[in-house]
Amino acid sequence: MSKTVDLELKKAFKELQQKMLETTQQLKVADARIEVLKQGMRHTQLTGKELSSMPPDTKMYQGVGRMFVLTDVNEIKTSLDKKHESYSQKIKQLENNKMYLERNLKDSENNLREMIQQRKEAGDTN
Repeated sequence: MSKTVDLELKKAFKELQQKMLETTQQLKVADARIEVLKQGMRHTQLTGKELSSMPPDTKMYQGVGRMFVLTDVNEIKTSLDKKHESYSQKIKQLENNKMYLERNLKDSENNLREMIQQRKEAGDTN
């Protein structure tokens, strides 16, 4: 009887450990994606700042695929604002997902601790 319980504990322990590893990896990926998006935000901010210092009649070209198209300054600024907003929304989503993953990780750690504690207590009684 105790061997089947012991095997069940080992199996549950391995599953929790695996879940913790997966959650940790997902957290690292989320952090990396957030950093890339923050870099994109900085890039759009700097580009917008440079555009605002240009005179309004300056000819500007926007990259489209492998070519450049003559574009109005306001249109480029609008495009940059949309990109910036998109980046900030994606960052919010990733940070919410990251908080969820951190809670899962914490729960997994607590479950592991409880399992180890139960195992120690079961070992002490025998």
